Amino acid sequence: MNILLDMHTHTIVSGHAYSTLQEMAQAAAERGLKLLGITDHGPGMNGACNPMYFRNFSVVPQFINGVEIMMGAEMNILNTQGTLDLDKSTRKLLSLRIAGFHYRSFEKGTIEENTDGLIKVIKSKEIDIISHPGDGTAELLFEPIVLAAKEHGTLLEINNSSLKPIRKKPMARPNNIEILKLCKKYDVPVILGSDAHISFDIACYEHIYELLAETEFPEELIVNDKIDMFKEIIRKKKEG
Repeated sequence: MNILLDMHTHTIVSGHAYSTLQEMAQAAAERGLKLLGITDHGPGMNGACNPMYFRNFSVVPQFINGVEIMMGAEMNILNTQGTLDLDKSTRKLLSLRIAGFHYRSFEKGTIEENTDGLIKVIKSKEIDIISHPGDGTAELLFEPIVLAAKEHGTLLEINNSSLKPIRKKPMARPNNIEILKLCKKYDVPVILGSDAHISFDIACYEHIYELLAETEFPEELIVNDKIDMFKEIIRKKKEG
């Protein structure tokens, strides 16, 4: 694939990342990207910024170093009711809306309760991408999640960072294999996410490619080389 976009990245604003917005944009330009998502963590994550940060995105240029920038957030799903850590008025200001489970901020339930909570978020008109659903933070039933994503036009992310051996997430590989097989079966598009916390990791998907090959996942269901397809998904989601 000719990778053109990476929509899940973090700057120093997230509190545990190491590059500035400009450094991330420069790295994206050097890698030939046309579209970059800056999605710093919501306030439910330890060390993350004040919500006011997300309300001042109008000062950020639309293009930096020739790369189109979408300013958004990776919100924390707090519980099995699908509660998010940014309020609705702030969510409306985001160009890109990601939500996911993080073990420091998610109050777990049973596998059925976790699944129901995630499906509530998927059904929301205010969330575009579910981040790393397969990383093992929460036990989940993936078939109903994939079917909900198909019905409601929400992208499921295959996350490179959670597949790194250093992350020690033993369920990440089998879970993502299952998600890919189900998405292939039901013709559901996915998005690859670097989850970069430093500029050097922008658009790095090296741990995902093996899984794509193993599942013989169709290239036409991957949005990272299809900017128009990605933007159409986001547009439809916002129009609800």
